[in-house]
Formats: sequence, C-alpha cells, structure tokens
Amino acid sequence: MGGKHGKYAYVRRKDGMYVKLRLLKSRDEKEAERYIVIGPVRKTAPFGFEVLNEEDLPEQARAELYKV
Repeated sequence: MGGKHGKYAYVRRKDGMYVKLRLLKSRDEKEAERYIVIGPVRKTAPFGFEVLNEEDLPEQARAELYKV
C-alpha cells in the first residue's frame, strides 16, 4: 500500500477516472464520514496506492466523487 501510511487511496469511478480519498482509520468502513474526497480527477492511479471500487463505498460518499 502506498501513500502516507495508508491514509490515502484512489477510487475508480464508473467513467474510468480515479479520485483521491483520505481514509479515516478511526471510522467504520460503512460510515460515509470515513471517506473524504480531496484529490483531483486523474486518468490513472499512481503506482503503489490502494485502489477501491466505487461500489464499495457508501451511497453518500459516492455522490461526493462526482463533485470534484
């Protein structure tokens, strides 16, 4: 896993683009507050970062992916 101590990950959107997320380890995986969208939209994810699928995120977090 890359990034800074696993604090960051990228999410693959349905349109094939990737968005950078900040992961809060103190929150449960089912909570939308765990995933904070911070990054720009990219065509490829950087090497070594964890890549998540959009379907794995809660519904509220998915909506935030397309506001960037």
